[in-house]
Amino acid sequence: MHRRHLIALAAAAAPAAIAMQAFAQDAMPAMGEAETTHAEMTGMVGALSLLQSKLALENASDEKVKMFAEWEVAEQQTIGDILKSMMEDGMDDAQGALQPPTDEEARAMLDDEGTAKLEELQGLSGAEFDQAYVAANLEGHQKLLAIQETYLESGTMREHLSVAKLARGMITEHIAHLEELQSMVG
Repeated sequence: MHRRHLIALAAAAAPAAIAMQAFAQDAMPAMGEAETTHAEMTGMVGALSLLQSKLALENASDEKVKMFAEWEVAEQQTIGDILKSMMEDGMDDAQGALQPPTDEEARAMLDDEGTAKLEELQGLSGAEFDQAYVAANLEGHQKLLAIQETYLESGTMREHLSVAKLARGMITEHIAHLEELQSMVG
């Protein structure tokens, strides 16, 4: 008798569970063109910064430049993970553990200009590297800021808007820090 009640309750709950799942899928709207462009552009410029900063961990001679590179690697790995997860379908795959893009994934996101900029840095060392790395990252952060500002004017998805707002604040801080580093390293 008790088993029959459980089966009846389960049968009654099934339509509610199906309805909740459908509601959850409808609650998360599909990404529009503005969101896709924002994610792709942020990812592309961020991937370049990530790869340049990993290179700086090896090639920079100034300790403050290396410290900035450490922060930048951590930040770009986190942003890369967030954007990647936002572009994937389904919310069941969400994880709390960081899943940063691999170097191969980051390289695949670069355009020809980004690949050329990365190759330029690879041939440098010492103070010359420090100057070029800081200048390249200052330029990249200015591009990232413009991407966030553009999306904040046209975007409509709450999650993307939130990421853009957070990114804008961090990018603004990084620009100030890079300008200070630029005055120190020349």
